[in-house]
Amino acid sequence: MANAIAPRIPAQAGIQLKEKSMLINYLKLSLKILGRRKFFTFVSLFGIGFTLLVLTLAAAILDHIFSSYPPETRGDRTLVVDNVRMQGKDSMSTGPGGYALYDRYMRGIPGVERMSILSQPETVISYWKGARLKSLIKRTDADFFRILDFEFIEGGPFGEADVSEARFVAVINETTRAKFFGAGPALGQAIEADGQTFKVVGVVPDVPIFRLMATGDIYVPTTTAKSDEYKARLRGGFFALFLLRDKGAVESVQQEFKVRLGKIDLPPQFDRIYAVPETFFASFARLFIGDFQAEDAGGRLLAILLTAAALFMILPAVNLVNLNVSRALERASEIGVRRAFGASASDLLLQFLFENVVLSVVGGLLALVSSAALLALLNRSDLVPYAHFSLNWRIAAWGFAFALAFGVISGVWPAWRLSRLTPIQALAGGVK
Repeated sequence: MANAIAPRIPAQAGIQLKEKSMLINYLKLSLKILGRRKFFTFVSLFGIGFTLLVLTLAAAILDHIFSSYPPETRGDRTLVVDNVRMQGKDSMSTGPGGYALYDRYMRGIPGVERMSILSQPETVISYWKGARLKSLIKRTDADFFRILDFEFIEGGPFGEADVSEARFVAVINETTRAKFFGAGPALGQAIEADGQTFKVVGVVPDVPIFRLMATGDIYVPTTTAKSDEYKARLRGGFFALFLLRDKGAVESVQQEFKVRLGKIDLPPQFDRIYAVPETFFASFARLFIGDFQAEDAGGRLLAILLTAAALFMILPAVNLVNLNVSRALERASEIGVRRAFGASASDLLLQFLFENVVLSVVGGLLALVSSAALLALLNRSDLVPYAHFSLNWRIAAWGFAFALAFGVISGVWPAWRLSRLTPIQALAGGVK
């Protein structure tokens, strides 16, 4: 048995060595061709680079909006409800839910480890040492800081006793600390916001404005609100966060949530209510497509985004196809000589397709470098408050995938046409 297998090992190694040598030769030839036709290379790289730059920037921004980043680190088992629709024969109300919806009807759902009810970020004014300061205040409960993974720079979160006794305590972010106290510590200091005075018990890093569940400048107990009117509303001003015991409980939690919605005593002008606890991406998708009863809103939005990316690549790909066909006319004699010396159609197809993929990958690398620079500029511009966009392995993978797809899409047709030439046709300079 050992003697039967032994002769195969050198043969397999030889095949692998041959394939490796062929790829190296393809790469060397591709780089020489690109260097020989500098204008063609510049035009192609510009078109490829710009297209991939736009796609990479879009992917980076979407990644930083919807992927898991601190303090939202438990995205695989965290569900949100940020939009509720109440509908009747002649009335409809859509927007964040009300405190009463979650507090009266949604506590104690089986499979939920913790639930937090939090307000929309609301702009408030502070008058501090002669300055008029704007801040975003978020009113929430103690479980908010147990579901979200905040890193505390100073102090810590407020607790259950602070909420139940309506203590005027606050957690603030770094920017708010700098506004009120400069470079000094904030712990134990008093700040004024919306005519109320709070004692600072903790300081956390800034959270980008697009992370709607976690963002805020000042976090205070819900019970410190100026009135108790919020406690009676079914619709308006509040979100809910659900931390599941296990990510496999998503469907059962959603079903129980739906059952409880059916038991709500709605105002007389409404007879239906729609809301789904789901990931923030799926919730955004539901709002984007405008369908509160869709089964897989997130999947539909992802399909729309991928289709848009594909369509965005088509026009520059078609232009590059035309350039590649023009290049074929210039290289017809080269193809004829190679066919005359025994090169197969598949060898030529692979070579020309490989050349186009190399060109696209180079354009993709340039797009990644340009994207990193533009994202850094966007962060410094403060156009998106507290944004810290950057590239990571996911974005690099998407960029590489875009580059490969672009190279194959724009190169397969010209490569196929070139590989179909007979030696006589090629040497005559004709393209069939």
